[in-house]
Amino acid sequence: MPDFYDLASTDGAARAGLLHTDHGSVQTPVFMAVGTQGTVKACTPEQLVSAGITVVLGNTYHLELRPGSEAVAALGGLHAFMSWRGPILTDSGGFQVFSLGETNTVTEEGCEFKSHLDGSMQMLTPERSMQVQHRLGSDIVMQLDDVPALPAPIERERDTMLRSLRWAARCKAALPALSAQGKRQHLFGIVQGGTNADLRIESARALVALDLPGYAIGGLSVGETKRQMAEILGLVTPLLPSEKPRYLMGVGYPEDMIDAVSLGVDMFDCVLPTRSARHALAFTSAGRLRIRNAKHARDNRPLDARCDCYACVNFSRGYLRHLLVAGEFLGMTLLSLHNLAFYARLMREMREAIVAQRFANWAEEAKPRVAGDAE
Repeated sequence: MPDFYDLASTDGAARAGLLHTDHGSVQTPVFMAVGTQGTVKACTPEQLVSAGITVVLGNTYHLELRPGSEAVAALGGLHAFMSWRGPILTDSGGFQVFSLGETNTVTEEGCEFKSHLDGSMQMLTPERSMQVQHRLGSDIVMQLDDVPALPAPIERERDTMLRSLRWAARCKAALPALSAQGKRQHLFGIVQGGTNADLRIESARALVALDLPGYAIGGLSVGETKRQMAEILGLVTPLLPSEKPRYLMGVGYPEDMIDAVSLGVDMFDCVLPTRSARHALAFTSAGRLRIRNAKHARDNRPLDARCDCYACVNFSRGYLRHLLVAGEFLGMTLLSLHNLAFYARLMREMREAIVAQRFANWAEEAKPRVAGDAE
């Protein structure tokens, strides 16, 4: 079996690689579709494959509260549960605890919180997060980290960063070598530290010393400026091992992903393509398209002339607008598939440009085009 990650080509800091898991290999850069509760909203697994999606995310917090990781394990693990044959990454649940849970109390042991579903008191520790992800059987598991509410005083950011490092070590010690389904699981640490350069450097170096299979950069896309995000990425990515994958969590605007790839990031996830679709916003090779606008009512063109997804091949802007104005679920599905196909194609184009040693020129042309508004 090959190593977990192979670095195939570089162009400046931009990287093209391969992730190898027990559920298949994945070309990077890669956009991973968010399926928080065991489903990517409005899409079947077959539709995801047709759109070019190769990795799907699940979430520890949501799946443990409902239906429960033991129930998922009894049904064959998350892959069988949601009928997805490709790789799965599961988030640790830490962000959801702090954003959804009520009456949170953080101690060195973990975080006690009240379930947003039934009000029951729950405790999420590094060990429990690993146990849940072990039962779910995901290919990539994320460490539990302590997520501060931002903006936060420097003392709070340092406290949560150091606690996250200690929790990373506990996660490494607690995760079995194989999932409950007998597959290999790969643990990612999460670099924290807010927008403070010194904290980010300390976090990255300490995580690298743990020698984990992969590394994520968390705590971005939470209100900082694009310039601040670029500065942190430019600082952190050179500190991470070149032979291991780098994952920027929760960042999903096309122009931001292009910038991040130019700085050495390999993996992305975000709810943006599917959430935007449910609000009638399409991402296209010519920019953003607000399909509910009246000007599209008699428009016979596809969403994107350069796209070969099911929605673009078969339906007009006028028909898609009709579905969305009428509140028909099919409209949300078709726009979700298109947006996911656009994101997958964007990743393929970046990879091709890196391999061809023309990434900078490609990015200079593509970034303003995808960041603007389409006609």
